Amino acid sequence: MIMSMTLAGRGGNRGPAAAADNRRALLGAARTLFADKGYNVPLSAVARAAGVGQGVLYRHFPTRLDLAFAVFEENFAELEALAALTEADAFERLVDRLVELMVESVGFVELVVGARGVVEDYDGGRRLADLLTGPLARAEEAGRIAPHVGVDDVELALRMVYGVATTAQDEDHRRADVARAQALATARWRP
Repeated sequence: MIMSMTLAGRGGNRGPAAAADNRRALLGAARTLFADKGYNVPLSAVARAAGVGQGVLYRHFPTRLDLAFAVFEENFAELEALAALTEADAFERLVDRLVELMVESVGFVELVVGARGVVEDYDGGRRLADLLTGPLARAEEAGRIAPHVGVDDVELALRMVYGVATTAQDEDHRRADVARAQALATARWRP
């Protein structure tokens, strides 16, 4: 009698009906924990924060890399939406958000940098270049960016900012240091 009351009170296993909710919960937990604790946070902590078991995590994301790439794809979808904007300041907003994501998720950038050597068909570099091309051209046409600035200049500036973000003395200094580095790197872009 006690056993049946306990089981009835838990709500039961929703099985496949919960899959989409579980995936969303795992991605949200991973995003938060990777940002707070780094890419190497225990996956058991991700599952616990999402309110699911590790088996559910591994059903959705067989490896740490699969989970991280899924979170990265969500970030990329947000960046693609920014890149599609046609407002005069769209390029600056895109770069600012890229930098924010770097600061929030240093572990993700570590993953992306590391993935180049591990994942054979990794196309992150090309995707970033494609993402920047249209907004940069529109910013140059609008006279907001000097005509000599190319996608490779923007990518170099982002790598420089990443270096500052990863080597910051501590979290308190990270944002201030990154803001200074971004200002220095982008000062040359002015028309």
